[in-house]
Amino acid sequence: MSETVVVDPITRIEGHLRIEAETDASGTITRASSAGTMVRGIEIILRGRDPRDAWAFTQRICGVCTLVHGIASVRAVEDALKYEVPPNAQIIRNLMIAAQHVHDHVMHFYHLHALDWVDVVSALKADPKATSALAQTVSPSYPRSSPGYFSDVRNRLQRFVESGQLGIFSNGYWGHPAYKLPPEANLMAVAHYLDALAWQRDVAKLHTIFGGKNPHPNFLVGGVPCAISIHTGQEGRGQGPAYRGGDGATSLNETGLEHVRSIIGQMTDFVDQVYLPDVLAIAGFYKDWAGQGEGIGNFMTYGDFPAKGMNDPASYLIPSGVILGRDLSVVHPVDLHAHDQIQEYVSHSWYRYSEGKNRGLHPYQGETVLDYTGPKAPYSHLDTEKDYSWLKSPRWKGRPMEVGPLARVLMLYATGHAQTRELVGMALKQLDVPVSALYSTLGRTAARCLETKVIVDAMQGWYGQLVANIKAGDVRTFNESRWDPGTWPSVAKGAGFMEAPRGALGHWVVIKDGKIDNYQAVVPSTWNAGPRDSQGQDGPYEAALRGHRLYDPTQPIEILRTIHSFDPCIACAVHVTDPDGEELIKVTVR
Repeated sequence: MSETVVVDPITRIEGHLRIEAETDASGTITRASSAGTMVRGIEIILRGRDPRDAWAFTQRICGVCTLVHGIASVRAVEDALKYEVPPNAQIIRNLMIAAQHVHDHVMHFYHLHALDWVDVVSALKADPKATSALAQTVSPSYPRSSPGYFSDVRNRLQRFVESGQLGIFSNGYWGHPAYKLPPEANLMAVAHYLDALAWQRDVAKLHTIFGGKNPHPNFLVGGVPCAISIHTGQEGRGQGPAYRGGDGATSLNETGLEHVRSIIGQMTDFVDQVYLPDVLAIAGFYKDWAGQGEGIGNFMTYGDFPAKGMNDPASYLIPSGVILGRDLSVVHPVDLHAHDQIQEYVSHSWYRYSEGKNRGLHPYQGETVLDYTGPKAPYSHLDTEKDYSWLKSPRWKGRPMEVGPLARVLMLYATGHAQTRELVGMALKQLDVPVSALYSTLGRTAARCLETKVIVDAMQGWYGQLVANIKAGDVRTFNESRWDPGTWPSVAKGAGFMEAPRGALGHWVVIKDGKIDNYQAVVPSTWNAGPRDSQGQDGPYEAALRGHRLYDPTQPIEILRTIHSFDPCIACAVHVTDPDGEELIKVTVR
């Protein structure tokens, strides 16, 4: 008998996402529908505002992605106004974006995705001595691997259980037969989960050094807000904002730079000694997932990390392009300004367009007109033949695209990036899986880790360039030439883009008489989580779930594994409860 499995909300993500999966008599998913169940509306809020302020509003789209919308916004305004950004500002932005990637990917793996593969309760059965031996085999250089350390972690976990609450580990599908790690591997992973919590507090400081705070660091159209001082200064050393150094703690000097160097070192050590070894070790137990969860086979990157500015795509670390149908021999160019390339559709979305729901609009002409036609809550099912999501359906030349770490690794691989080719080859050899394994749930998870290694290694080079520029006397971080609105044309439009941790992020702005006339943001999870279009083409989430066989529809861990492999970011995620603390939304099966 066929049935529909509803998972609402998908937890351990940012935002509100609902999956309805139709299954056949064998429990295999035959069609899945991805529904974003909250509306954003930032585009509406921005109309009529000063475009130089847009970054501060757009950053509040998300609290996890934090700086990425700020970067995309200032780049959009700079593109519209033909604004040149000083080299130091470009380097500082690269460092901030890279820090976001490294921080975000590590946090995603340990605190959002790893629990799909790691049975926390099973860790209680582990022998700390055996766990220590395993950890030293997986990563001999990581110091926190003694039997006493793992014994302490197991005791902490035991106290959670004995108290009647698993705390941060509650509501998992513990004991599900889909978990394959032995108890010692589970205990090692739980220990590293806790290590990552402490690690992330320190690495987040890089954003405070350059941007004043985290989350939502400050940005500036035309550069970055931190001045550079060539004077050592003593005041405020080592205290709060004084990470930037002296000069009243308002500028970056050698003290702040030393903090940056130290943080990059901490990032590198954790990626090399913990994250990369753990991913490969855990993946070795789940090689059957190297053949599941592919999706649509089309991949897109906008490119990022410029060496010579955003107007020189040849200098990007991450190239721009499109890969169609797994064909890595051809990279198609992407033009964010071309009206026939990127368009958004609302055929199955709760919006309306002035010229009809089946028409695609380029973001410069984008419309944000809310039109909810779905059922009144609470409801059992959505009518997925009609409108069923607050997400639009972006398309490149009419095709759905997957964006994110897998797209970036494939693009680097296809364009001959030496380190990426070496890392991919190493991972495939260690796991003994073919290249086709990249196109899977497991491949997507591994790609996120491999690109973290590429990015964290690049940070040292950017840091060295910044220090060299300062030593040569270049301390400029802001270009004031186009700051005065009197220098702007009466009408201007620009596209700002970047590679956010979750994928290709674009902001488009139309400026008239110094104010925002239209603003559209197409975020990575819109590309990946959007609903079917007017041609019936699935979005990447929907396509990736087809063919999954659910062992137990009441505990659909298979759905969580593939959806989490994309690292969804819909908006601020919450558990919904009534005033008495009872759940209002739970997994249901018809």
